[in-house]
Amino acid sequence: MNIEQRLKDRVILVTGASYGIGRAASLSFASQGATVILLARTEESLNDVYDEIEKNGWPKAVIVPFDLEKAPEEAYFQLRDMIGEEFHRLDGLLLNAAILGQKTPIANYNWQVWERVMQVNVNSQFLMARTLLPLLEESPKDASILFTSSSVGREGRAYWGAYGVSKFAIEGLMQTMAAELENTSNVRVNSINPGATRTQMRAEAYPAEDPIQTKLPDALMDQYTYLMSSDSASINGQALNFEASPA
Repeated sequence: MNIEQRLKDRVILVTGASYGIGRAASLSFASQGATVILLARTEESLNDVYDEIEKNGWPKAVIVPFDLEKAPEEAYFQLRDMIGEEFHRLDGLLLNAAILGQKTPIANYNWQVWERVMQVNVNSQFLMARTLLPLLEESPKDASILFTSSSVGREGRAYWGAYGVSKFAIEGLMQTMAAELENTSNVRVNSINPGATRTQMRAEAYPAEDPIQTKLPDALMDQYTYLMSSDSASINGQALNFEASPA
């Protein structure tokens, strides 16, 4: 299949679609034929991504303002119903949105910040994956759930606090869902650690780092697109790391 059409006619939802990796993924998926549901906290932040997709004549995107920190459970069901009415299915779900919180010892960690990080980085991801799963199972061929992970979610490091713990939780959620769906569903579930990438969160986490030394989000997109396509249908339950040239 022509790589430009690797995602032709697929419907993919991307959280955190307005900036960084989420923005790059949304544009990449659209450029390769997908209808992308752009989800972020405010409509204004998504307009630039939407306009870029429109300008290039790619499949028309859908903007969904959605506050992952404050949205009640009912809002997730409303999102599911909207997608179901419009598309009758979902072929891909990139759970990318996250916040950093504090970099400080656990002994000093603020409870309100901890609670906020867990809500955005774990609870909202669970709600999104669980609630949208029936639509993913309606995909006519195969569907992909991809969690964005981190190296600090695979080996604990001092001072990463709630962010590191939240990524450990995401790895557990990924493994649990993958095992449950492996023999009963056409949905595969994986995580990917993008490594050092030039994003706003990276700049907050490493303020002294020269950003030129890190890769742009666009460098990830061959692998992200591969993991959303039928080419990766046999990959399930894997904690993946960024590779410059995916199989």
